[in-house]
Amino acid sequence: MTTKPIIGMNCDFRPARKDATALSWINTGYYDTITAGGGIPLIAPPYADDNDLKQFLNMVDGIVLTGCKLDLDPVRMGLEKHPATRQMPSRREDFDRRLAKMAYDLKIPVLAIGSGMQLMNVVCGGTLFNDLQEGVARPLQHRDCVESTLRHVLEIVPGTRMDDIYGPGEIRVNSDHHMAVDQLAAPFKVGATTPDGIIEAYETISDDWYCLGVQFHPESDSASALDMQVIEAFMESCKEPTPEFLSFTQGRAA
Repeated sequence: MTTKPIIGMNCDFRPARKDATALSWINTGYYDTITAGGGIPLIAPPYADDNDLKQFLNMVDGIVLTGCKLDLDPVRMGLEKHPATRQMPSRREDFDRRLAKMAYDLKIPVLAIGSGMQLMNVVCGGTLFNDLQEGVARPLQHRDCVESTLRHVLEIVPGTRMDDIYGPGEIRVNSDHHMAVDQLAAPFKVGATTPDGIIEAYETISDDWYCLGVQFHPESDSASALDMQVIEAFMESCKEPTPEFLSFTQGRAA
């Protein structure tokens, strides 16, 4: 029986408040798409101890850095808070940063989605736009507070993994963000942009680590059937390579 890859994923977190206890949860789409792609999802709570986190990472074959409706803390990145900022709880951001850094150090395959893409870029030395409407000249609409199924066109860079995943033809993906990658971190190259120049996908330059970052959400109900190929390509990178067996033939006697 073939062993399925085990895929770790971080989860959302809400601290305790007057009327409710602290809560962790994850959107169903993340583990459903991993299951559909042939993997076994394993959810990581925000471990406080690095040894616990390392033991968890030793159990998995890949990591999905999940997205979040809330934002990374701009102040931690040397930016000012923007009126559009809705900051995620520090316990989640602290853990996600440690998870991303350790996955990078251990060269564990990563699929970074939404704010997970932004986080991995920051952890690896890149920067973010605080708000697209103010940081980019003539930006497209990347978030619609009324329309939850906003979509836009992707311009895929030829010869990239994104090109391998989607192939030729017009690609439209879902969009719901106001922050985005500005300066791309050194380990990555651009895989796709929108017509306004915003980086919508990046991938690693080197062959010794698989990391694909996508600003859109292939796990969402608003994704297209084609977007499942992003999950499938990631799952393929998490599989153990098939061992090569040498063939020996008996030589004839002279």
